[in-house]
Amino acid sequence: MSAKGYNHDPLNDGGTAPPLAGATPQSSLRSDGPTRVGSAPPNPLFATAARGTEGALRDELRELRFRGVRADRGGVHFAGGLDEAARACLELRTAIRVLKKLSSFESPTGDALYEGASAIDWSPYLTASHTLAVRAVCQDSALTHSQFVAQRTKDAVVDQLRTKLGGARPSVDLDDPDVVLFVHVRKNQATVYLDVGGGSLHKRGYRANALEAPLKETLAAAILRLSGWDRERPLVDPMCGSGTIPIEAALWARDIAPGLLRDGFGYERWACHDDEARKLTKELREEARARIRPGAPPIIGSDIDPEALSIARENARLAGVSLVWRRAHVRDLAPTDPPGVVVTNPPYGERLEGSDDLYRDMARAFGRLAGHRIALIAGSPAIVRPIPWKPETALAIHNGDIECRLLTYEVHGRRAAEGRDGRR
Repeated sequence: MSAKGYNHDPLNDGGTAPPLAGATPQSSLRSDGPTRVGSAPPNPLFATAARGTEGALRDELRELRFRGVRADRGGVHFAGGLDEAARACLELRTAIRVLKKLSSFESPTGDALYEGASAIDWSPYLTASHTLAVRAVCQDSALTHSQFVAQRTKDAVVDQLRTKLGGARPSVDLDDPDVVLFVHVRKNQATVYLDVGGGSLHKRGYRANALEAPLKETLAAAILRLSGWDRERPLVDPMCGSGTIPIEAALWARDIAPGLLRDGFGYERWACHDDEARKLTKELREEARARIRPGAPPIIGSDIDPEALSIARENARLAGVSLVWRRAHVRDLAPTDPPGVVVTNPPYGERLEGSDDLYRDMARAFGRLAGHRIALIAGSPAIVRPIPWKPETALAIHNGDIECRLLTYEVHGRRAAEGRDGRR
C-alpha cells in the first residue's frame, strides 16, 4: 500500500484538475435560464471529487436526477442552468466544488491567455464594487507558472471592466472574494471556470472545532456511500474523532441537504444574482427542508479521547442531528442488534499516531462482529496487517495528499472465530 503524495490542486482540494472540455464559450450561468422553466441548452458543469471517489459522486448526481452525468478523472460532468448549479451546491454531499465552464481556448503564450480571457463577458459577474480571486494550475504547457497565469487572467478581467465602467474596477481579495475563477492550462489549452459554490463544499458550517487530522466532510460522505451502508442498519464509528463520519451519516439518513447548514454560496454574490435568482434559491432551500426525514437508524460514535467527544457533540448540535456518543476504546466495540455497519478512519502515522497494539485490538474487536459489515480507511499497511480476512473490496482513494485504501469486509461466523483467536 502506497502513501505517496501528489501535487496539491486548488481546483478540488484533494484530486486532479477537471479535464479540458470543448471550446464553446458561455457568457453567464444565467444566460441559459433555469432548466426547470426554460428550453435553452444547458450549461456545462463539473463537480470535483477526491481522487478515487468519482464513482460515488457520479451515483449521487444520478440519484438526484441531474442530467448529462459522465464521470471523469477528478470529478463528474453534468449539465444545467442556474437552478441545477445552485441545487448541486445545496444537495451534493460528495462534491468538493461545483464549477461552471466559461470558455476554453489555445494559450501558448501569456498574450494568447490574456486575449482568450478578455473575450469572456465578465459584466454578469463583477462590478467595480465586487472582489475576485483567480487561481490557476498549469500542466504540460509552455506556460509553467501558475501565478503568472492567474495574474494575466486577472489583468484581462480588470482591464475589460475598467473600460466598460469608465475607469472603475473590481478589487482582488484572496481571502473572501465575491467571485472565484479557476484557470486550468494543459497542453497549451486554457479552460476558465467559475466556482459556483465560492469555495470548498466540505465547509458545511457545523464544524465548531476539529482535532489535528479531521476527515473532510465530503470525503466522509463519499466513504459512507462506498461502504455499502443502506441508511437502515445501525452504524458505528469506534474511532470517531470530532465526529465527521457519524454526523455525515445522520445527515444522509435524514436527507438533510448539506448546503442548508451554510450561510450561502458564491453565486449569491455575483452581479447577476437578482431578485429572480434570490427567489429561486429560497425555493430550493424550502424544497430541501420539506424533504427532511424525522428519524434515522441508530448511529453511534465512540472514541477514547474525551476532548474529541466534546467536539463531536458540539458539531452534531450545530448540524442539528441527535446521535449516541460514547467514551470507549476500540477494543470494547460490541455488536449492534440488528448487526450493523462499522465505518471508521483509524489513526495512522501521517497525521495521528497509531500503533500496532491499537490495530491488533481493532482486529480482535472486529472478530466479535459476526453478521456485520466493516469499512475502514487504511493509510498504512500496518492498519490491516492484523485482520485475518481478505477484504471484499479495496478502493484507492486520497485523504488530502495521502493515498489510502478503502477496504470493506463482511464478518461471517467462521471469520469471527478466526478474528477472536487471532489466527491468520
